[in-house]
Amino acid sequence: MSDAPLICIGNAIVDVISKADDAFLEEQDLVKGSMRLIDADEATSLYRKMGPGQESSGGSGANTAAGIAALGGAVHFIDRVAEDQLGEVFGHDIRSAGVTFTTPPSSSGLPTARCLICVTPDAQRTMSTFLGTSAELSEADVDYDAVAAAPLTYLEGYLWDAPDARAAMVKARDTARAAGRRVSFTLSDTFCVERHHDDFRELASGGVDLLFANEAELKALHKTDDFDAAATAQRGACEISVVTRSEKGAVVLTKDDYIEVPAQLTGRIVDTTGAGDLFAAGFLAGIQDDRPLRDCAVLGTVAAGEVISHFGARPQTDLKALAAKLL
Repeated sequence: MSDAPLICIGNAIVDVISKADDAFLEEQDLVKGSMRLIDADEATSLYRKMGPGQESSGGSGANTAAGIAALGGAVHFIDRVAEDQLGEVFGHDIRSAGVTFTTPPSSSGLPTARCLICVTPDAQRTMSTFLGTSAELSEADVDYDAVAAAPLTYLEGYLWDAPDARAAMVKARDTARAAGRRVSFTLSDTFCVERHHDDFRELASGGVDLLFANEAELKALHKTDDFDAAATAQRGACEISVVTRSEKGAVVLTKDDYIEVPAQLTGRIVDTTGAGDLFAAGFLAGIQDDRPLRDCAVLGTVAAGEVISHFGARPQTDLKALAAKLL
């Protein structure tokens, strides 16, 4: 495993996870399996109506960073938290996972971001996210010297909604590529694809080197209901495109290859929160270790299979040991 740290830029969020049924989602006008952005008042109202919750640090890019570290990779996470209790929780958790996190706490007045997650009996997660100070990420918060030195920088699509954060990520992308480094981007959610379709198509068409998407996001990107058509359109558009397909496993697309790998389940499916994040973690850990693309995808399915076997979006078992059984 290379000692040079990867960079992950994404939302620093504390998750509040609660069990719910479909009737509750309908009452709260929530679309099952989706993510929506909410304001402070909505966050307070929904939190009061949810059942007992379990708090754990989250955020898509942060989950990916924690997964990379769990697999033995060196990784540096960048985003903002506030000088509040949840900010302390997030900082403690990400550092204890083995991730470098040095961004100073914000004193802007906005609190640390939180995501209210309703998990239904079918293990689907429905997320309502208040971004707080995370959305204030700007170029001043990013160590561009570290980006230029990193072999790969991973960018989270959820952050694209905030103009300053978007500008910071674009500069990170340009800085990395000017230094001859790779850049990876995750589409994050169909919600993000629909809101920023033209930008995301540009990124997916050579604007980054590695693209992560799930099946629904890829179809939304290429405006088709047919997966094969979407995969054909994306194949070769950038160096590597990786598509997760839930129980069907994952597909790796390059100009010359179409690699399919099966899903890897380590137990009963409990909560799908973080499955895509941890798949990206496994794949990037494989890239960092110069593994073949098929092995990278297997690492991704191992990490994703572990995280969906329990509540919370961070690994709870030894990912390195799980991976060693298959590789």
